Amino acid sequence: MSGDGEIMNTDEFYNAVLQLIKICGQLIKERTSSRNKKVETKSGAIDFVTETDQEVEKLLIEGLSMAFPDHKFIGEESVAGGLQCNLTDAPTWIIDPVDGTMNFVHSFPHSCISIALFINKLPEIGIVYNPMLEQLFSARKGKGAYLNGKKINVSDANTLADSLIMMEFGTTREEERRRVILENQQKLMPQVHGLRALGSAALNMAMVACGAADAYFEFGIHIWDIAAGELLITEAGGVVIDPAGGDVDRLSRRVLGASSKKLADELAKQLVQIYPERD
Repeated sequence: MSGDGEIMNTDEFYNAVLQLIKICGQLIKERTSSRNKKVETKSGAIDFVTETDQEVEKLLIEGLSMAFPDHKFIGEESVAGGLQCNLTDAPTWIIDPVDGTMNFVHSFPHSCISIALFINKLPEIGIVYNPMLEQLFSARKGKGAYLNGKKINVSDANTLADSLIMMEFGTTREEERRRVILENQQKLMPQVHGLRALGSAALNMAMVACGAADAYFEFGIHIWDIAAGELLITEAGGVVIDPAGGDVDRLSRRVLGASSKKLADELAKQLVQIYPERD
């Protein structure tokens, strides 16, 4: 089927993924309060994966594969298991089954399913669902962004002095990354209203999309962390760029989202940069 044909069928894609997400969200909600989660580490001592991450990703991929056999997938746990992170023009679902796994492990109620559909390497559908707080953020290309069915928009902040900024400490204890994070924190603290971290890239981006925060940046994330959040922000009227300025490179493991281009550019000029290995 051609790319144009696929784009015309996004209603079917959206409805199918929404049903699956609600099933998976219930699973996460039931397990988040458990103190008996099976937890393993991936790239480092604080980079966790749980059986729930793996089970949710499996449910999503199997369900979507059955409905749309020609679609491709990039899943966090699949890549961790050795599959390639390969974004092509084909319709591709990009999945983080539990974004904010550390929060999930500690029963801190800020983790979510993040899933996006890219066609021709561009986002067409983005959904971020936090089942603990019943927050369903959704966006479709050209159709706006929504929280629980109500249209959302970014804030009107366009200067750092008026902004609440989301940033993260990441899942690595590598010295250079920690140095850059702390240096950016120290640089920004005197210039902004405040700094916040939810422990989930997708939820940080959702906060920008709904106007609860004004900008977010992070180094070391992956495409599955930001794929849905990008569409939420842009459909809510904001921008997503590279943290040094210029177009976002979705496989660069670097992102900056903001309520306006002016604010994004001002923030980018302040940041100490780091360039992780690409996905």
